[in-house]
Amino acid sequence: MAEPSGPSVPQFAIPLLDLTGQNNRLRDEIHRAIDGVIDSGQFILGPEVEALESEIAAYSGCRFGVGVSSGTDALLVSLMAVGIKPGDEVITSAYSFFATAGGIARLGARPVFIDIERVTLNLNPEGIEEAITDKTRAIIPVHLCGQMADMDPILALAKRYGLYLVEDAAQAIGAEYKGQRAGSIGHIGCFSFFPSKNLGGFGDSGMVTTNDGDLADRIRLLRNHGHRPKYYNQAIGGNFRMDAIQAAVLRVKLNYLDEWTDARIAHAATYRRLFFDSGLTEAISGPARVSLPVEHGNGKHIYHLYQIRAVRRDELISWLKQHGIGCEVYYPVPIHLQECFRELGYKLGDLPESERAARETLALPVFPELTDSMQRQVVDCIASFYRL
Repeated sequence: MAEPSGPSVPQFAIPLLDLTGQNNRLRDEIHRAIDGVIDSGQFILGPEVEALESEIAAYSGCRFGVGVSSGTDALLVSLMAVGIKPGDEVITSAYSFFATAGGIARLGARPVFIDIERVTLNLNPEGIEEAITDKTRAIIPVHLCGQMADMDPILALAKRYGLYLVEDAAQAIGAEYKGQRAGSIGHIGCFSFFPSKNLGGFGDSGMVTTNDGDLADRIRLLRNHGHRPKYYNQAIGGNFRMDAIQAAVLRVKLNYLDEWTDARIAHAATYRRLFFDSGLTEAISGPARVSLPVEHGNGKHIYHLYQIRAVRRDELISWLKQHGIGCEVYYPVPIHLQECFRELGYKLGDLPESERAARETLALPVFPELTDSMQRQVVDCIASFYRL
């Protein structure tokens, strides 16, 4: 089919993400926080990082927080801390950002990919047990898009087989499962403060949470080259330290996180109403053109991403961009089919739900400052595409 034509509109009149609103609102507070770091002369770790560690731990319902240099490094240092080594196997999702599996492979271990649930896009607990071998050491469920994985059966399997449970909560700060927050159920939780996250800094940084004091101490050791005291190395670690300026910015923004989360949840409800009214979803007679995100009902979805499934998705992407509406595909190639993991032997068709999600899903704008009018424009534009 020929690409639909339409009026010329400035590129991304409605962006997928716009951080200028929140940053302008908090400009004076953030400037004061950064000035405080400059005046202190303490730019790496130090009091600001320690304060953020305590605040994120409390927010997530954990005893300990350890600030690190990125969400990727949070995963890597966590796996180092629990002793993952060459030849070990770690079970995780095939549908996630690459860092989830990349940290496993960087330690010489083998990522073992299992499929996702169709409706939530999260790790399917039913596929875990058959993937466990005598080499399995850990499970990494990913709380994708802001909704936690079904943790009860995953936790039960981890306990039964004596496996570490590391939560990839990079997209899920403040999400809940049966009253417990992301990062507080497993042995370790890993967060990212990449600028586009619900709680995002002014560069890379991350956090590890845990209720295990020994693990927290081990992670603190490893994030700073494994030396304690300085120049006396107890272990081979890395440079995974958090910058104080990132901590200062995040401490300001943390005060507004619940407000922003409430706005995202409200936007999700507005999208649902608008899409139902449009006749594009399964709730309206006739074949569905769009399928909406599904909440599993076990807790709080914080909507880091608002992902729909769309018929003729790639054509729809072109149409939306032509009309100035930002959107993005997360993730176009499932991890088990990435070129760098070819030696693992996975092939097309092995994990059909992950592969289907890669073909069908599309993220729409859901940032807190989005207006009802902007959401209506997004849905009207999608409806106009399918009316052609």
